[in-house]
Amino acid sequence: MNRVVITGIGFSSSIGTGRENVLKSLRDLRHGFVRRRIADDDAGPELVVGKVDGFDVSSCEYSDWTFPGHESLEPSFLRTLPPHGPYAYVALEEALRQASLYHRDLGDGRTGLFCASPGSPRMLRYRLNRFAATGWKRVDPMAVVSSVPATLNFNFAARYGITGASCGFVSACSSSSHAIGYAFDEIALGRQDRMLVVSAEDGDAESLLPFTGMRALSTNLNPDKASRPFDSKRDGFVGTGGGVALILESASSAKSRDVHPLAEMRSWGQASDGYSVAAPHPEGKGLQAAMENCLRAAGTEAKSVDWINAHATSTPAGDRAEAIALKSLGYAKSGTKTLISSTKGLTGHGLSYAGALEAALCVLCLEERIVPGNAALVEPDPICEGLPLPTQTESCDLDLVINNSSGFGGSNVCHLFSQPQ
Repeated sequence: MNRVVITGIGFSSSIGTGRENVLKSLRDLRHGFVRRRIADDDAGPELVVGKVDGFDVSSCEYSDWTFPGHESLEPSFLRTLPPHGPYAYVALEEALRQASLYHRDLGDGRTGLFCASPGSPRMLRYRLNRFAATGWKRVDPMAVVSSVPATLNFNFAARYGITGASCGFVSACSSSSHAIGYAFDEIALGRQDRMLVVSAEDGDAESLLPFTGMRALSTNLNPDKASRPFDSKRDGFVGTGGGVALILESASSAKSRDVHPLAEMRSWGQASDGYSVAAPHPEGKGLQAAMENCLRAAGTEAKSVDWINAHATSTPAGDRAEAIALKSLGYAKSGTKTLISSTKGLTGHGLSYAGALEAALCVLCLEERIVPGNAALVEPDPICEGLPLPTQTESCDLDLVINNSSGFGGSNVCHLFSQPQ
């Protein structure tokens, strides 16, 4: 089995675009939330949402978009993208620069691309409405590739000349975590030397407002208090758009290119609840099993982990289930060294791109040896009694880090990262 390292990460997120901006937000516990009415009409609800500064991709016409570097991109590429495409593109370019990879390096057949994208509900609605108004003879030839799930791997495989593995992943809020896990397998088993993992979400009204029917969104209109994982007064998640990219590579490939790894990915695990189409298992059984599978694959004990970046989205049921799962692994016992926090208190919940975003945050924190605090945690839920939940960012001798993700249907994924060996 080949060792797998991370050689590049890139961000277009509500807490910053680019590594340095994101790092400052983590250190200062600076969230990326604003209060706004995200629907096109005044009848839509007012919500707190994550805002990605420097981007305007609210239009379905690519010619109206503005984002870093858009002036240098040809219209033939932009017209095939969904609104979240620019988020992903900017993040991927940053990750490639950090990994010292160039376009000419990516078409060697030993480089693959795994993406997680739900498609663009806004773009799909726009295309279908135009179809209904003008008839099938006037359909834009790029209507499909710019709107459906897997749009990112369609676009980026062609853009970057990928001739290795290419695939899209859709498993709700575990989507991008699955993409990372299977990318790890491709490298560990020797099928590929490196994998680009990319994920993004629109984060607009069409993506978020359907969750109001499930009462999953926070109705708190205070940006400082709306997203508060593990807090007894949490009432739902704060949605966000954005994009992220990670470059996974075999340790031998990174060494041959004289590139210093940012972190090592030691293992991953997955398991399902087998319980409900939408609600988590009330005792977090699937997530507990995913963590156990991940630790077993690495030959590591639960007590050896220094920090767990929890999935905790700030929903009452989800945070409770995860707290119980964490307790079941012994993380509430006296003397535990493991710190637990959820970066969604800063970023909000990025849905399908959340797992990869948080994996990249884990890598960044390993680099800097910091653990972000639970940003808006004031009064922990009683179910969290005993769990070490810091409220300030702490500097520490960080070595082993877990990243948790959970999705609809009880789909649970866990990653284990460490300092590069």
